[in-house]
Order: sequence, then structure tokens, then C-alpha cells
Amino acid sequence: MWPKILHLILQTIDIFLPLLICIAVFTHAERKAMAGIQRRRGPNVIGYMGLLQPFADGLKLFVKETVLPTNANITLFVLAPLFTFVLSLIVWAVIPFDFGCVLADPQYGTLYFLSVSSLGVYGVLISGWASNSKYAFLGSLRSAAQMVSYEISLGVSLINACLCLGTLNFTQMVIAQNGIWLIFPLLPVAILFFVASLAETNRHPFDLPEAEAELVSGYNVEYSAMGFALFFLGEYGNMLAMSALTCICFLGGWWSPIGLAFVHAGLWFASKMCCIVILFIVMRAILPRYRYDQLMRLGWKCFLPLSLGFLFLSIGILVGFDWLPS
Repeated sequence: MWPKILHLILQTIDIFLPLLICIAVFTHAERKAMAGIQRRRGPNVIGYMGLLQPFADGLKLFVKETVLPTNANITLFVLAPLFTFVLSLIVWAVIPFDFGCVLADPQYGTLYFLSVSSLGVYGVLISGWASNSKYAFLGSLRSAAQMVSYEISLGVSLINACLCLGTLNFTQMVIAQNGIWLIFPLLPVAILFFVASLAETNRHPFDLPEAEAELVSGYNVEYSAMGFALFFLGEYGNMLAMSALTCICFLGGWWSPIGLAFVHAGLWFASKMCCIVILFIVMRAILPRYRYDQLMRLGWKCFLPLSLGFLFLSIGILVGFDWLPS
């Protein structure tokens, strides 16, 4: 029994430790890329070309004093960022980086991913309510409405991909795309999925819960030190998870393009994730923020009918031509 437990612990560390390093590198890459787009220098002091800046920021937040508001519910106030951070980590348990390179491979991994990712809204709501601040509470309510609105379109788009591939298991979804990646027959659905993932992770142009000009950073305005850092890490972990999910469902996972199979499969998966992450960064650098009424109108009156329409179209084509996967 103990060898199995030790093996599981080592597997968990093997996944989560590189993930935390990737989050640190992601934050640095985002700041450098945005600086290049906006003709600035970006981080360039700590380490070579500023490569150690994320670790310096993490150390600074770790040693700073944690300020607890007087009127806050202290227990929930402390647990909310920890809850958000843990959820952003455990969702990676079902992400396959290569064939057999996955912590857990359940038959219904898609349902697990949707269930865990949908719980993230509770961390935001609890933080806004427990802070006992008007700005934090408004930011948490905005986030809850936004995440619920776009999670429906995200789930319908994911169901469309699962229906075409004939499985809810992530490994089998990647294997089913050996011949052709799903992004080619389902390009509109992939675009809807990516934009919905932007809204689900509160990124530009849908970062209304963290609107600095209106809500002074929204639901995390009362947080400092490690509380703020955990929210920060959770948000970037969710972005990487959505990028990985996009690769699995629409970009063939670890499969390489034709004629380039000599590169390791895990590197192909990482390179595709980097392409999606770059899109996240570019969206933040070049797009203005939506108004809140525009955000909700886009989610309910545009994305939801379109995602349902493409789902019914896919069902009709699969049934009409007898292409339903066995």
C-alpha cells in the first residue's frame, strides 16, 4: 500500500511542480510580449533579460504581511484564495500530455474537467462576500454572472467535440484525431470555445470582474501578500488548463503534423499550448474591454444560440450520413 501511495505522491509532484514553474514563466512571457507590442521594455532588471522577475515577485508577496480587514469574515476570507488555487491545480489530474502520461484517466474525464472548473466561481463569490467591501462584492457578482453565462456555451462546444469524437475520455479524444484534427471540420466551434474560455478565465476583453477603472481590481481588492498571489496563480493556472483543453479537443493533443513525427509527442503538446497562450496574451494587448451589458448580450444572445445551432448541425450531419462514432 505504501509504495502505491508514494508513487502517487511522486506523480503528483511531477505534474504540479512543473506547472507552477510554467505559470511563473507564463507571467514573465506575458509581460515581455505586451511590452513588445506596446513598445516598452518590460521586466529587464532581475536576472538575464528579467527572467528571474516572476520569482522575485513571488518572494516579495511571500514575505509581505497579510492584512486582514477588520469587518471581514476571517475564515472564509483566508480560505477563498486557497480554494481557487487548489481547484486550478486538481483540474490537471485528467490532462494527458502523452499517451499514458496522465495522473488519472477516467472514462468521463470531460465531465470531471467541467465539474471542477465550474467550482471556481465559488472561490470568487466567497472572497467578495467575506471581504465585506462593496467593490469586492460587486466584482464577485459580476464574475459569477459572467462565468455562468459563458460556461454554458463552453460546455455545449465541448459536447459538440465529444459527440464528433465519440468519447468523453481525453486520451481517446486525442487518439480519435490521429487522421485529422477536429479544428478543421469544426473551426467555428473551436473559435466559440476559445472566446468562451477567455470569458471563463476573466481575461481581456472580458475582464469585467477585475475592472480596475470601475471596481479597483474587483473581488480581490482587499487581498494582499499570499492571498493575492494565490488568486493570481489560480487565474493563470486556469488559463493554461483551458489552453490544454483546446489542444486536446481541437488541435490533436500530442499528434504532430504530417512528416514531423520525429519530435517528441510531449513537445508537440507543449508547443500547441504555447500557441494558444500567445493568443491569450495578444487578446489582452490589443483589444478594449467590453461594457457589462455588451458582455451579457454577447453571451446569451449570440454565443448560446450559435453553440446550440452548431451542435444541432453536427448531430444532423452525423445522423444523416450515418457517421456516428461507434
